[in-house]
Amino acid sequence: MHVRVLELSADWRRVRLRLPLARNRNPGGGMFGGAMACLADPIAALACNRVFPGHQVWTRDLSLDFAREGRSDMELRFELMAEHEREIAHELELRGRATPQFQYGFYDTRGRCCVTVHSRVAIRPADYRPAARDDLEQRTDG
Repeated sequence: MHVRVLELSADWRRVRLRLPLARNRNPGGGMFGGAMACLADPIAALACNRVFPGHQVWTRDLSLDFAREGRSDMELRFELMAEHEREIAHELELRGRATPQFQYGFYDTRGRCCVTVHSRVAIRPADYRPAARDDLEQRTDG
């Protein structure tokens, strides 16, 4: 994908990555949506892994809203705002787990947001083990 790191704070609270069009062009000449999805997928989870150590963290849900076709290099911009971080920390303190939602985007070289990323991340205790499949089926059936 030939991604270039433009900015990556040591704590992952701020991330800027460049995805070059030349290496990720679809047959129609625009940016390949699959490349954007692959790049966007781990960003929020990796940030939460750094900011909330000692937890298991993974992407629970990811969707991309392609509002405008990307016809230039695209810049992924992610920022974990202090207020959002406090809300997540509070939920972890109360419940021991959190499933926060994030919104970030891909911007073209003119600074226009072309793609909005919606990501939901699971943050669970280090010893978390999901319920067995049979347990889940019983809970939903009865």
